[in-house]
Amino acid sequence: MVQQIRHNEPQYICIIPVDGITANKDEEIITFGVSANDAKKQGEELLASTYGCNQSQVLELMQQARIEPIAQWCAPKDR
Repeated sequence: MVQQIRHNEPQYICIIPVDGITANKDEEIITFGVSANDAKKQGEELLASTYGCNQSQVLELMQQARIEPIAQWCAPKDR
């Protein structure tokens, strides 16, 4: 899935390590949202729909997740 940065809206990124379910120590998924909660929700939905995680697996993986604002240099400039 490809997501685009929205103009003039706060953006957050949720980085979730999924090595525990894929056995690839470097694998992680990244989701975006207009708020920290939105980015987290996107991550939870992706874990359930794409990776088939149950609720306890989702909770465990989300405890390891990092949610951060996207740096200003990533945001589109006003035209």
